[in-house]
Amino acid sequence: MSRSGLVTQAVARRSASKLLKNPGPGLPPLLIPLFMFAAVAGAMSSIDIGYYNYTAFTFVFVVYMGAMFVGVFTGIEIAGDFGTGIGARLMLAAPRRLAIIGGYLVTSFVRGLIAVVVIGGIAVATGMPIRGGVLDILGLVALALLLNVATTLYGAGVALRVQSAGGGVLIFIPVFMFMLLTPAFVPRNLLSGWLNTAADINPLTPAMEAGRNFMANTSANLGLAFGATAGLVVVFLLWAITGMHKAERGPSEPRRRRRRPGPQTS
Repeated sequence: MSRSGLVTQAVARRSASKLLKNPGPGLPPLLIPLFMFAAVAGAMSSIDIGYYNYTAFTFVFVVYMGAMFVGVFTGIEIAGDFGTGIGARLMLAAPRRLAIIGGYLVTSFVRGLIAVVVIGGIAVATGMPIRGGVLDILGLVALALLLNVATTLYGAGVALRVQSAGGGVLIFIPVFMFMLLTPAFVPRNLLSGWLNTAADINPLTPAMEAGRNFMANTSANLGLAFGATAGLVVVFLLWAITGMHKAERGPSEPRRRRRRPGPQTS
């Protein structure tokens, strides 16, 4: 195995080991979506929005949220590591610094897959009906994992620029806002005003609607859904790469103000 591969493996193993020793940080990406699922789907399951089942409608939003929140908290972990100096030591050991991002990405991907499986298992166990077949479910999972990768890369780009645990807010809030500005709880045709406009231009909307088509076993615009999601991955990959270049230069030092000489006294 190349040295970069060893670095990726080491970073992934370290991140997984931290999670096993202290599983607390791994719970929010699961608990927040499950709470949302129980609160919204449970209280509004009888609402007729023209979809075959409202619980299944909400499930797509929730399973995407779980996969993306794993990426968010991975970005927060990166920010913490670079804020405490661990990231600098990792860069000393890596001839190709992108191998470090690869290690975090591997861990996030596996955790995202686990989150999707757990949320899906709980939803099915509580009686959520699924009309789609195996290929439809695989398509839904593929979109969720692509969103996990895109979110992880976005979080990495922010973390490498900020290099402080305080940067978690800059990772969490934009992701959460973009999720809510999709047809999260009702179809797009029921949205009005600026919410409808925001949903129309939101790159997450095609994936959200395709996922619901997968669940209902109806035709979906797969090219648009996977194209938009893959586009997010490419954009945020470039964002993470430039963030690593900035991290290599180290934190910028504040400019010192030149002290002006005061009036001379005799």
